Amino acid sequence: MSEQEASYDYQRYRQLLSEAVDEASRLRLISLLIAEKARDRLEVQRASDRDAMTAETVAKVLGTKGLGTKGLATKALGDGRREQFQRG
Repeated sequence: MSEQEASYDYQRYRQLLSEAVDEASRLRLISLLIAEKARDRLEVQRASDRDAMTAETVAKVLGTKGLGTKGLATKALGDGRREQFQRG
């Protein structure tokens, strides 16, 4: 089971599904599932952004101290992460 799947409360969703006896309550359940999935994806993206910013800051600090990161550059990847590569 992935980390994202582990965040779902299956028991709660089963209970809500069993209580969804009419179309209006089913639509509310669907909206809830969509909203919670979007929230989870946003949190994963934010965590990724924080990690990338931390890595970039560490690389800058190490680079200014002359600890062997000279010639390294950082590029942004399409999914919000950053990757270091050797210049030159």
